[in-house]
Amino acid sequence: MKICISSGHGKYIRGASGKNCGSWGLDEVDEARKVVEQIAHYLDEAGIDVETFHDDVSNDQTENLNRIVDWHNTQTRELDISVHFNAYTCTTKPMGCEVLYVSQDELAKDLSIAIADAGDFVDRGPKKRTDLFFLNNTEAPAILIETCFVDSEADAGLYRQNFDVICNAIADAIAGEEIAPAPKPPEGIVFQVKGPCSWFGGPDDDGVSEDEGLAFLYEVEDAPHLFLIDQPPATTGLARRLNSDRVFFIACRWDYDVPGMSKGDLSDPARLALVKAKGKQFYAWPADWGPHEDTGRVADLSRALLTALNLSTDDEVEVIYPA
Repeated sequence: MKICISSGHGKYIRGASGKNCGSWGLDEVDEARKVVEQIAHYLDEAGIDVETFHDDVSNDQTENLNRIVDWHNTQTRELDISVHFNAYTCTTKPMGCEVLYVSQDELAKDLSIAIADAGDFVDRGPKKRTDLFFLNNTEAPAILIETCFVDSEADAGLYRQNFDVICNAIADAIAGEEIAPAPKPPEGIVFQVKGPCSWFGGPDDDGVSEDEGLAFLYEVEDAPHLFLIDQPPATTGLARRLNSDRVFFIACRWDYDVPGMSKGDLSDPARLALVKAKGKQFYAWPADWGPHEDTGRVADLSRALLTALNLSTDDEVEVIYPA
C-alpha cells in the first residue's frame, strides 16, 4: 500500500489564517505541513509506504492547484490525501472537523469520527464535494481533511493540546489498524513532539556562523548556566558559546503564541523540558528555536544530552515541555 499526502495551499499561496483573531489563532499552511509530516511518521512506523509534498514554488492559485495535483498524479499510489484547515469567523465557540470526498464516503466518515474523537472536536462529518479541484483531478481515490477551524479559539486550543493524538488517529484510520499508542499529554503540558534529532551549540558547531545568536536569550547573563565562561576564539555569537559538551539543553520549534510557551517562559531556568529516548530520560533547558522544518528533525540537543541518551544524528527522541 502506498499513500501520498500533501498540505493545502503553499509557501507563497497562503490559506486561511486565524492570526487576526488573537494570539491563539492558527495558520493553515504552517499547521497543515506539521500534520502531514506527523501522519507520515506514523504511517511509516506501520510499514506503509508514504510520500509527502508541500508547494514551495507556486505564486498563484491556479499554479498551486495544478502543481499539487500533478505531483500526486506522477506517483504510483492507492490513496491521495490533502490536509487543510477550515475558517469561518473569529469565535470562541467550537466548530469542529470534517472530511470531504467524491467517492470515498466510508473512509471520509471513519476519518471524521477518528479526528473528532482524538481532538475532542465537534464532528461535522463526511461531506461530498464535487466542486473541488483536488478531489476532481487526482487520478487515485482521494479525500480532503479539514482538521479544524483556524479562527475558533476552542478548536485551536484542542488542536494544540491533542496534536499528536489527532495525527496518530488519522494514520490509524487510514491504515485500518492501531499503529501506536498515543496518550494525550498530561494536564499542564503545552508542547509534546517525537521524531528525529541532531545536536547543536558550542565552539565545534560549524552549522552556525561565528556571530549567530539565540532565539530568546540575548546576553550570557540571561542564562549563565548554559554558557562557557569565556567566548571561544574568533567567535562573537551566543550559539558558539553554549557549553554543549557539559550542559543539557535543547532547541525545538516552540510556538511563542501558546500560553506557557512564550520567550519569557522558555528562558525561565525553573521551566525545563523532559527529553526521552531508548528508555532514558533527562531534564534539559530550552536554549533556542529550531531545527528548520526542512531538516525533517523535531529537536536539536546539546552534544552532552545526545551522548547521555546514547543517540546519534537522526535517531528518535521525545520532548515534553514543561517537565
